[in-house]
Amino acid sequence: MDQPQSITSLPESPADERRRRMVRYAIAMSIRVVCVILCLFVHGWWLLLPIIGAVVLPYIAVVLANVGGSPEGRVERPGALVRVSRARRQELDG
Repeated sequence: MDQPQSITSLPESPADERRRRMVRYAIAMSIRVVCVILCLFVHGWWLLLPIIGAVVLPYIAVVLANVGGSPEGRVERPGALVRVSRARRQELDG
């Protein structure tokens, strides 16, 4: 065996990835709620900023929530970790 695979090189679990995406989405939507509330209290041309935030943030939130996991996690197939001699391979193949 060359090198054993480190457990830290495994990708993020699906549950952890889903939770991370949900937190990103919740933060973006919370900022949107603040923008909507600010629309009630801000006057003049400053009103454009919270309106733009309230309109654009849902798109940004969905895009951020759907971004895939980090590419650093890479799992090698188990066959790559164990070397089998030709004689043993022929024996197994029959």
